[in-house]
Amino acid sequence: MTLTHTILVALTTKSHTGYEIWKTFEERLNFFWKATQQQIYRELGKMEKKGFVNSEIILQQGRPNKKLYSITEEGQIELENWISLPSEPTVIREDLLVKIRAGDLVNPDIIVQELKHHHQIHQENLNTYQQREKDFLENINNLSPSDYCRYLTLKRGIRYEYGWIEWCEEALEYFTNLKLE
Repeated sequence: MTLTHTILVALTTKSHTGYEIWKTFEERLNFFWKATQQQIYRELGKMEKKGFVNSEIILQQGRPNKKLYSITEEGQIELENWISLPSEPTVIREDLLVKIRAGDLVNPDIIVQELKHHHQIHQENLNTYQQREKDFLENINNLSPSDYCRYLTLKRGIRYEYGWIEWCEEALEYFTNLKLE
């Protein structure tokens, strides 16, 4: 997946400023795609040159002008073409797994602290996603196709966090017991 396609998806519902796109990433897409504001603005510039998005300057009184981006027909075609291509699973690049692989080389307390830290992060993410899920579940039988697709991606994020939490707990048990021996 590329940042371009993720931004195009964010623009399919309505036009957004670069800041609004970044907020969408932070609030709605962060469980499967992360990007900084700088990356988003840089990518929007490239996308505009390719004709995937248009921008419109919105004049504001007493504040800087806003630049509002919208998806073009070319951007819609690009997104549809990309969606029709087969996807491959993402390669795992996880520092914690490398540390665990070599966990026997250091004091188990070091690994325990790292595992507790990751467990806490994944638990916080899970709590956030479950809170969002409640909104979908209140109206689950009447979701639009667009909302149901968003719900499905959220459910994948929930399962991802559950998997990490369970694994952290298993690894914590091992390294805590190792410490006692």
